[in-house]
Amino acid sequence: MSSSQSADSSAAVSSPAQTSPSNPAPPNRRLRTMGSGLLIVLLIGGGWWLYQYRSSGRYLQSTDDAYVQADAVTISPKISGYVEEVLVKDNQDVQTGQPLLRIDARDYRAQVAQARAGIDVAQANAEAGRAQMHEQEAAIAQVRAQLGSAQANAEFAAAETRRYAALVQTGAEPSEQLAVKRNQDQQATGQLQAQRAGLAAAERRVAAIAAQVRQAQAESTQAQRDAAQVNADAALITAGINGRVGDKSVRVGQFVQQGTRLMSLVPMDQLYITANFKETQIGLMRAGQPVDIRIDALPQLRLKGHVESIAPGTGAQFSLIPPQNATGNFTKIVQRVPVRIALDIDAEARKVLVPGLSVVAEVNTIGARDDGATPQPKAAQ
Repeated sequence: MSSSQSADSSAAVSSPAQTSPSNPAPPNRRLRTMGSGLLIVLLIGGGWWLYQYRSSGRYLQSTDDAYVQADAVTISPKISGYVEEVLVKDNQDVQTGQPLLRIDARDYRAQVAQARAGIDVAQANAEAGRAQMHEQEAAIAQVRAQLGSAQANAEFAAAETRRYAALVQTGAEPSEQLAVKRNQDQQATGQLQAQRAGLAAAERRVAAIAAQVRQAQAESTQAQRDAAQVNADAALITAGINGRVGDKSVRVGQFVQQGTRLMSLVPMDQLYITANFKETQIGLMRAGQPVDIRIDALPQLRLKGHVESIAPGTGAQFSLIPPQNATGNFTKIVQRVPVRIALDIDAEARKVLVPGLSVVAEVNTIGARDDGATPQPKAAQ
């Protein structure tokens, strides 16, 4: 067999093997196909992501610097004393007005009794003053009657003196008789002046007695009684709000001072979230915007809320020592602004939340896109 015939036979044998559908394509062709498909998927996915970002994604601002909070009420006594009874347990739910604990109030009840005794004494003094007032009024009437009699005697003595003076001038009566009349006139005049002075003194005595009565009726003693009663009533401490007892440190027999922190009441039905967003994230943030909430402790739970308010300053402004950036070297630090987020959840969902839990909050600010501000790029958390 010639070489040409051998080549033709080899080509005839190899040609069906290259075109047979049962044999796979070369590796390079498969890689090119897979690469083209992957590129197409990436282009489609990138385009979709860009569309989503431009249409809504750039308006989503999130932070993980957020926590569940509640406006807890600190329970402190108004008075000092020994704790007589603790009426609640740790983590117990209480209602408004429910007794929490009782302080020994015997000293304060004694003060109330003492103040009431003082009121009784004051009332007795007032009664005595009113009795003296009646007596003094009778004395004044008597003095006025005596004054009228003295006035009549003085007028009669003056008339007798004038009459005897005329008679003495005519010689009908001796001058000695005129002297007697003049003496009687002077005595009557003196008695009249004495009665007038007595009437003035009696009337001034009335004013003094009236002042004593008013003093006895003054409200100071009753005010002391009321203050003592307030302290006695303060021995029973009640809940001012609906909430759950927490941080309870009081024990029976413990001596507590006025204002000592005994426990806290956490209003579990009034939980909210404080999210600290960077200053570059709040340009389009407004009250009422929807918020998606994820709780770190409950990753499977997705909650809804809305922006309730934005703080009037950054957290640094309300610190104990605010920064003074006008002094020394300056390093710019992105500040955070506290945002209060209200929870739009039912009572069942609130049962799994407690203050202090870490939260990831995402605010949808798309509602403010027409306010004239340009949304900032989505900042890192």
